[in-house]
Amino acid sequence: MVDFEQLLADLDTHHIEGIAREGRTPFSVPLISHVKDNLWQGGCVGGVSLQGRFRHIISLYPWERYNPGGAELLDSFVEVVLYDGPQVPDENQLYSLAKWVNICKQHGPTLVHCQAGLNRSALVTTLSLVLDGMAPTEAIALLRAYRSPAVLCNKAFEKWLLALPQGSSK
Repeated sequence: MVDFEQLLADLDTHHIEGIAREGRTPFSVPLISHVKDNLWQGGCVGGVSLQGRFRHIISLYPWERYNPGGAELLDSFVEVVLYDGPQVPDENQLYSLAKWVNICKQHGPTLVHCQAGLNRSALVTTLSLVLDGMAPTEAIALLRAYRSPAVLCNKAFEKWLLALPQGSSK
């Protein structure tokens, strides 16, 4: 029997692999990728210990959950159901999440994750970077460089982000 309290993975070298539904894009990505400063983005393998690395976790995939690996160090945990589908989730919810990400990353290492770390987490992470003043094209390019070229293979999500004005706020 697996002791999920002790399930460890090398967060830098363990990979999530598959073929993205939209675009049939193959991917092999680390569990978690550093984006910028205190901001990290990733996927999730249920039960794996984050080894106390993060102060804030924003989970967009409640069907699997990391073990924070030091819950006494976790300042916030937000879990939201978002679907990776042909329609962009509720814009008000996305803006609220992105603003929360920006608050969290000012106070410590912040992880935004979904299942594979390609679409839902990229949607919220990109929006947080745009709210911080980055151009949408620059933010998407940053995530594709540091996470995977398969980031935002969900074309509806990418199109919505590209239509945002730089520094967009709601």
